[in-house]
Amino acid sequence: MSTRYFLTYSGVKLPLALTQELAPDALAHRNTYLQADYDERGRMVRCQKLVYGDIEMTHVYEWDAQDRLVRATIAIGDEEPQLMVFAPGD
Repeated sequence: MSTRYFLTYSGVKLPLALTQELAPDALAHRNTYLQADYDERGRMVRCQKLVYGDIEMTHVYEWDAQDRLVRATIAIGDEEPQLMVFAPGD
């Protein structure tokens, strides 16, 4: 698993399209950033938005063997996490 950091994302389609990658040493100067974890195949499996050190949003993605997104669990703040299930071809 590898972790990368980003300033923001674009669009609303899942998985999030993260943009403006940040070097780990640049995080000390940021109040808000996104932390993304990738599996050995390069697929994003988790993304968290951190604001002043607190997790504001979390996306957890599950993929099938053909690299298609099959599930996304989205948690924003203290709200109940939402599960989205995708059929092949969605």
